[in-house]
Amino acid sequence: MSAILIFLAALALIITWWMAQQRLMSKPWLEVGHAGDTPQREGSSIPTAKIGLGVFLAVVGALFTLLISAYFMRMGLNDWWAVPIPGLLWFNTALLVASSLALQWTKAKAQRGNLEAVKAGLGLSFVTSVGFLVGQILAWRQLTAAGYLVADNPANSFFYLITGMHGLHILGGLVALGRTSFRALKGVPAKAIWLSVDLCAMYWHFMLLVWLILFALLAGWANDFVEICRQLLT
Repeated sequence: MSAILIFLAALALIITWWMAQQRLMSKPWLEVGHAGDTPQREGSSIPTAKIGLGVFLAVVGALFTLLISAYFMRMGLNDWWAVPIPGLLWFNTALLVASSLALQWTKAKAQRGNLEAVKAGLGLSFVTSVGFLVGQILAWRQLTAAGYLVADNPANSFFYLITGMHGLHILGGLVALGRTSFRALKGVPAKAIWLSVDLCAMYWHFMLLVWLILFALLAGWANDFVEICRQLLT
């Protein structure tokens, strides 16, 4: 149980730091100033959609935290045999990193009003994200072909559940990314869709962070990290 708490505390610190970078932890009502200055204060300039997405991501983060907690508790039993990590997952991870970086680049181009660059960046992010999902399905097929079926082992079930849950969230994000790409292709000015691009980038960065944590968990690196923390605390 102490190992689970250590890992979840580290996860909570990472998520809190990320949210702070997005200014979702700001408290504009505590800032000092004149009443007439309220519209100009930086803390009150966060779009409602961005705050809403931040709340949604907090819920998603809590969901994956519960899955990780259940994973740690279940793996301590005798009937647990770890699933070998397909080498394809490394390539899939690289695709998701590329998708996240493409959206960050696209956000900067949208802020400058470069519509052609925005179209290219959105297209690259969409293609690499679809490639990530296809790669995850292929990784599943490799495991099932090797005999690692869902019902054969609790570790198998958790692997498919965790990766499938993450894939569903990427699929949902593709809907929003597709709508933003469609608006760009219709010729909507780049600065007019900057907020949509920013929200997509925010979502993709978060899902990349979640995936890196899940990948570390499934590969067994998280166990080593927890063991190191346990030794440091004892």
